Amino acid sequence: MDDFDSKLVTLLRHNARRSISDLATDLGASRATVRTRMEKLEKAGGILGYTVILRADAVELPVRGIMMVEIEGRAADQVIKALGGFPEISEIHTTNGRWDLIVELGTTTLAEFDTVLRRVRLVPGITATETSLVLATPRSTKARL
Repeated sequence: MDDFDSKLVTLLRHNARRSISDLATDLGASRATVRTRMEKLEKAGGILGYTVILRADAVELPVRGIMMVEIEGRAADQVIKALGGFPEISEIHTTNGRWDLIVELGTTTLAEFDTVLRRVRLVPGITATETSLVLATPRSTKARL
C-alpha cells in the first residue's frame, strides 16, 4: 500500500459513502484513478468491505477496559463463543504469551463494569484474568462520528 492508498483508506474510514468524485478532489486525482485504486485494494484484500456505524457504536462508553484471559486446555472455542454473547464486549483477540485472549469491553458505570467482570470470570474454561481500565484513547484508527 503506497501513500496514495493510505490517504484513500483514511478518507474511506471517516466516510465510506463519499462519492468517488469527492474522494478524487481531496486526493488530487482523477475519478478513474480513485475507482481503479479502490478496486485494486478490494481485490488484494486491503479493503475487506464497508460498514455502517450505528449511533450505539459511536457513543463512547465512559467505563472501558482491556481484559487479559487465560484459558484451560482446549476450551478456547467454547470460551470465545461464550464471550461473544456479552453485549459489553466489543472485541476479542487471540494472542500468544501468558494470556490466551485479550478482550475489550465497556459499560456506562463502574458498577456495571464490575458485574461484567464477575460474569466473565464465571465462564467455564477461564482460569485467570487481569483487567486494566482504559483512561484515555489519544489515537485510534476507528472512525468516529
